[in-house]
Amino acid sequence: MKRFTPPEQWQVISLKSGAFEHLRTLFNIDKQTNWPSPDWFSPYLTAINANNLPIVFEDDAKVDFAERYYEQVIFETGVVPTRAENWHDLFGGFIWCLFPKTKALINHRHVQEIALHGLKQRTKHRNALTLFDECGVVLAISESKWQTLLTEHQWKTAFITHREEWGKTIQPFMFGHANYEMLTKPYIGLTGKALFVSVPDEIFCKDLVTQYQYLDQVLYEKIKIEHCLADNKQLSPLPLLGVPGWHDENVNESFYDNTDYFRAKRRIRK
Repeated sequence: MKRFTPPEQWQVISLKSGAFEHLRTLFNIDKQTNWPSPDWFSPYLTAINANNLPIVFEDDAKVDFAERYYEQVIFETGVVPTRAENWHDLFGGFIWCLFPKTKALINHRHVQEIALHGLKQRTKHRNALTLFDECGVVLAISESKWQTLLTEHQWKTAFITHREEWGKTIQPFMFGHANYEMLTKPYIGLTGKALFVSVPDEIFCKDLVTQYQYLDQVLYEKIKIEHCLADNKQLSPLPLLGVPGWHDENVNESFYDNTDYFRAKRRIRK
């Protein structure tokens, strides 16, 4: 498989799919005529790291790493090194704005794990944190059937039979900024990692800002108290192009016939 390469130039046409709807609504990203600079995020940032320092974005080329790892720089200085004209770091910035408490917690956990185990030995916890940070999708659900259907890979039932319930009893919220990056040039095979979060029905009637604030607090508690990312066992594959509204072609039921993409659950023989 060829290595993924995002669009080289800034182009809002890459942000037209439903997967970017929240970013268009909350940040008017589709109105940008050029790459946002790191300080463009300042009005949207409320994050305070675990070292009680406000999070700010600075041009990666101007940050003094002083032989420190990326996560250590963020923890010790509050500065998030941000590469100019870079889709990956741009979307990472949006996630800091949308999930400030959770992002600060993940940063702190990385630093704690590094202090305990060093940089060379990656623990199961750090691997799970990284996987969720890059590829995570928070699936807010008010009915438990969704977790059963999606973890059992009952794709057609979830995406076709119950399609009208999306947005009413289930709603996806992107956490992994690598997902966003790859959705600028979507391809069959693009898969995220779902983390299910049970929510009350009324959360779907709230405005987007309130929904994100609620989920940020719940995620923070799930990671810190429930240890849901002690390893990656609670992360479930989610074919991103199958999510209703996220890809134009999935309005046709035949789109879900591709079993190389919408794979059956692998059964472990006893």
